[in-house]
Amino acid sequence: MDSPLVIQQLEAMQDYDLYDVLAEIGYGLAPRTREQRAEAFEYKHAGWLSGMPAKSADVLRAIVAQFAKAGTDGLENQNIFQTPDVRKAGGQSGAIDALRELGKPTEILTETKSRLFAA
Repeated sequence: MDSPLVIQQLEAMQDYDLYDVLAEIGYGLAPRTREQRAEAFEYKHAGWLSGMPAKSADVLRAIVAQFAKAGTDGLENQNIFQTPDVRKAGGQSGAIDALRELGKPTEILTETKSRLFAA
């Protein structure tokens, strides 16, 4: 099988995360663009987001916005807390503090990613 990156290019799927490229090829699932997946996350998990402190929800929305721009690579970027959206939502220390209000930041990020890919 060809590299997923090659397939992404050949199928003109640059606006799709590799997750969606592989899901379509391997399982026949309808792919969503990164932007569509971020919008679905916001819609489907509005109750989850509204049940948390506003600052925490803002940070998670900013992190999901990074996915919309750069896909999984944007989520896994070690400098995600330095990106403009996340800095605006609280910066590195403010963002981590906002996530701590919900629990362990690593667990909150993992749950957010799960919800994003399930959306």
